[in-house]
Amino acid sequence: MLFNSQIFLLIFLPLTLLGYYYTSKLSEVREWLLILASVVFYGYWDFRLIPLLITSILINWLLSRTLKSSQKKLTVIIGIIVNLGIIGVFKYADFFAESFAWFQGETHQSLNIILPLGISFFTFQQISYLIDRYKEKAPLYSFREYFLYVCFFPQLIAGPIVRHNEFIHQLKLSPIREGLYERLSRGSTLLTIGLIKKVFFADTAAKIANPLFQSAEITQLPFIDVWLATAAFTVQIYFDFSGYSDMAIGMALMFGFTLPINFNAPYRAVSIQDFWRRWHITLSHFLRDYLYIPMGGSRSGISRQMIALIITMFLGGLWHGAGWTFVVWGLMHGFALGLCTIWQTTNIQFPKTISWIFTLLFVMIAWILFRAPDFNVAIGMLQSLIEVHQFGVVTGNYGASPLLLVLAAGTALIGPTSQKIALKLNYNTPFIAAPIALALVLIIIEVGSQTHPDFIYFQF
Repeated sequence: MLFNSQIFLLIFLPLTLLGYYYTSKLSEVREWLLILASVVFYGYWDFRLIPLLITSILINWLLSRTLKSSQKKLTVIIGIIVNLGIIGVFKYADFFAESFAWFQGETHQSLNIILPLGISFFTFQQISYLIDRYKEKAPLYSFREYFLYVCFFPQLIAGPIVRHNEFIHQLKLSPIREGLYERLSRGSTLLTIGLIKKVFFADTAAKIANPLFQSAEITQLPFIDVWLATAAFTVQIYFDFSGYSDMAIGMALMFGFTLPINFNAPYRAVSIQDFWRRWHITLSHFLRDYLYIPMGGSRSGISRQMIALIITMFLGGLWHGAGWTFVVWGLMHGFALGLCTIWQTTNIQFPKTISWIFTLLFVMIAWILFRAPDFNVAIGMLQSLIEVHQFGVVTGNYGASPLLLVLAAGTALIGPTSQKIALKLNYNTPFIAAPIALALVLIIIEVGSQTHPDFIYFQF
């Protein structure tokens, strides 16, 4: 069930909200209602995935309750192995088998394993909780509380990656507490903004990026087409993923919950470090707290720090997809972070405009590795980026007007952030409420008029 679908916007979400607030005075009932709605939401994609989700939640909850014993170190190790094993089987079995076969000069017959939606997101949440329990930084929760924490439908499929201490304590708050109408208003505004990002910006950019990347699989694209494809995907992935995050945070607010911000104008970053403080913030924090810092972080000298950065981003790249192009994308960012750290020791600073240009160019070029289906396509496109003599275009017939990219890019680079719009607007005027309501109606009509692609991060 897509957020940008009429069945979700007109049926599932309104009915769930009505049921939740109708049972607002019965805490256990309203929580079980949200759990049921979340399971239905998840099972709508493929009901065969429901047992895996429930089994994963049950195993981790049981493991969390044994972490108070003298064998808690062994228990947390078992828990991490089990969780990574589940991801390994469903997400990486084909990848590792294919890589091993290639190393031996053989071919691999695909296992055709179904990739469960959101498996990386809900598994990472549970790993973080197990580690926090081991470190005695997390209390025990009831099965109901823990179940809802993991499966809460707004963030179940593609995040944000939520920590237990960012969500579960809010279950004790009454949904109809003071500020109800403000939360509903600001939440629905974020939902609307997210839908605009997805339907009008991301999906429009996809109509340019997808045909060009598909053409690159057949022939080497010339200079202009490669830069246009790169710019289009840069716009697409940002508005696609930040749009989803806005919708998730907005819907959670409509139910009375505050989720962490996941994006903060990342294309305005003036360094790679700054970029990762702004892009997929909850994943960055997870990698920092559960990988980078345990490996020594910045506490053990520059050499150890470089190794920690590279390993962290290597694993971050692999998390994004079962392919070597994702691994190289992660390594590119790992080495860039390392070089940025070393450069800072020189105390030499570029003007912010120059730093911003270099940062954005690096991010855009790295996106080619992220989007390309294989290295042959990626290398061909990277070559065309600098072969200015190949200045033509393949057809010039794009799926949408490239001028729309200018509007989207301007919004990303100089426009106000979603949070600034939704959380600081004065709703005590029809001049704010009426346009938002009208925009939501128009979006609902638009999503029913044609098929829109899935969110990019559903595959992760």
